[in-house]
Amino acid sequence: MNDPGAPSILLAFGAGLVSFISPCVLPLVPGYLATVSGLTPEELRASHGAQLRAVVMRAGLFILSFSAIFVLLGMTATGLGRALADNRALLEKIAGITIIVMGALFVLMLFVPLLNREWHVDALMQRAGRGGPLVAGAAFAIAWTPCVGPALASILGLAATSGTVAQGGGLLAVYSAGLALPFLITAIAFNRATTAFAWVKRHYAVINGVAGVLLISIGVLVLTGELFRLNVQAQQFLDGYGLNLFKSL
Repeated sequence: MNDPGAPSILLAFGAGLVSFISPCVLPLVPGYLATVSGLTPEELRASHGAQLRAVVMRAGLFILSFSAIFVLLGMTATGLGRALADNRALLEKIAGITIIVMGALFVLMLFVPLLNREWHVDALMQRAGRGGPLVAGAAFAIAWTPCVGPALASILGLAATSGTVAQGGGLLAVYSAGLALPFLITAIAFNRATTAFAWVKRHYAVINGVAGVLLISIGVLVLTGELFRLNVQAQQFLDGYGLNLFKSL
């Protein structure tokens, strides 16, 4: 089975970033943060000191909650993959084809507006927000799974080919970090982050196109078994510097 190396880890983190800046997540981030913190966007812009620390703490709980859901999904995918360990070649073909299809969806978003629609579940988030950031984070992970489906499915496909359940969960933890880091930055620097969102929105087409091509390329590598070879080489390189984070998993 495949052990995660630098290529898989970078892909997982990148997929999390792409999920965050997708048209169905990014425009609603100020609303998510307002729901989690209990403040209006105007109050978030003016927050500082103790109030800002409270916002960051609640945002952190929100992140931990949705990350836990995604990590469990990754561990489940790896568990299913290990159940098919005797058919490794078939499993890698399925994972590779899945990633290629998800990459194709990103490219199709450039030409089919329906695939690039915003995902609104405001009522659900408002109700979940009343249960605190942990409940809101779980609701986010579950309700937005169809929205971030192409990127998430690609990483789940990689997780299914991981050598251990811990490694599969680790890949989804890295994916969650890619999704969580910009959210946390938004909580800390709300004004600057929301200004940057405008630039991202103007370049959605380019971002989706690049993400699609990268996913298709990774899918081909998985399908041909080349990603496994690249991961082995990456781990050998990291071992030489004592930086192989997955070695003990």
